[in-house]
Amino acid sequence: MGSIAKKGLQQYLLQLQQHPLRTKVITAGVISAISDIVAQKLSGIKKLQLRRLLLKVLFGSAYLGPFGHYFYILLEKVFKGKKDNKTVVKKVLFEQLTSSPWNNLVFMLYYGLVIEGRPWLQVKSKIKKEFPAVQYTAWTFWPVVGWVNHQYMPLQFRVVFGSVVGFFWYNTFLFDLQTAIVQIL
Repeated sequence: MGSIAKKGLQQYLLQLQQHPLRTKVITAGVISAISDIVAQKLSGIKKLQLRRLLLKVLFGSAYLGPFGHYFYILLEKVFKGKKDNKTVVKKVLFEQLTSSPWNNLVFMLYYGLVIEGRPWLQVKSKIKKEFPAVQYTAWTFWPVVGWVNHQYMPLQFRVVFGSVVGFFWYNTFLFDLQTAIVQIL
């Protein structure tokens, strides 16, 4: 079994090297699928909602994978690939002030409008109510992840690392936050 896993990992690393964007797109889609299956089970959904699952895979593949791929390349160009502590702090700050709020907003819009099919005014109201708490929570968690990502992860693994951590973020932190908000309201 170890030989099969080792060969699979070697093949994945080869694909990541030869076709980085495609591999990150597929990886983000697969992790989004696993994440949504877990989220549905955690929230008590008995029968898997395939439409929701496919729409989450679409979001991961069409948005998260490509966005992360190009965003990290941009950061490396802007900061000339440096990894000293001062530069990593700048990368993390830049990421937290730009892509973090943007990604949270895009996800909330997509989830409300596309996945849940809610009307614009209802989604807008929900975002006004919940976005500050979501973003505040993000700023208590993601800077540490960003530090590890920029300091220790090679460029080709940053999207994958972020997707894996995002799996836990969406299924633990945001799930608990949404549950708490619902209980408050």
